[in-house]
Amino acid sequence: MDPMTQSAQISSSGFADGQNSAAKESKLSDSFLSSSPVSLIQSPQVNDLIHWRDPKKSGLVFGLSMLLLLSLAAFSIISVVSYLLLALLCVTITFRIYKSVVQAVQKSTEGHPFKALIDKDVSIPPETFRKHVDASLTYINRALKQMSRLFLVEDLVDSLKLAVVMWLFTYVGAVFNGITILILADILLFAVPPIYEKNKTQIDQYIDLARTQINTTVAKLQEKLPGAVKRTKTE
Repeated sequence: MDPMTQSAQISSSGFADGQNSAAKESKLSDSFLSSSPVSLIQSPQVNDLIHWRDPKKSGLVFGLSMLLLLSLAAFSIISVVSYLLLALLCVTITFRIYKSVVQAVQKSTEGHPFKALIDKDVSIPPETFRKHVDASLTYINRALKQMSRLFLVEDLVDSLKLAVVMWLFTYVGAVFNGITILILADILLFAVPPIYEKNKTQIDQYIDLARTQINTTVAKLQEKLPGAVKRTKTE
């Protein structure tokens, strides 16, 4: 084989490997995006719930989530989980005994009332497990990279933003505990989308004004702070 042909084959192989690597990275990124919390909130089912398209379904989900969070606020998580599992067991055992009595009286041969559910395969396929592990690993690596960038002060302004946010959270933590914040988040999740949908134009105007003001303030800080990495220059 002449050197020109061999060189062409090596270049072609390297290009193919690069394409495979890029395709794999793109697949992992798509998997990450499809399993991220943001994509979950943007899914049609969740979007319909928080916008109250079906008031009965949204009310049921909101009521159950609030009941769970209020229970966690009043009792320990071990007690809440134990009571939920105990209630589930009471329902299934009662239903099982009831069906057994009915079958004995009617002398029927229907069999176990939960046979269809027992025969159903509830195991997790290895491919699905690996896909979610890969997506989680991508998310963890991105978070670690971002934390390294912030805590090692790659960009002084971004690190100062994080410091301000953490400082504000110290006051939030002094007023609210974790369960209280989750309860407020649950209320906002079901209350804000309908309000925003009805007053979208006015709210967008205020958001644009606030964003412009924040961007202007950050730009001034980037110009005045020594050692700040200016993205306009690096780009």
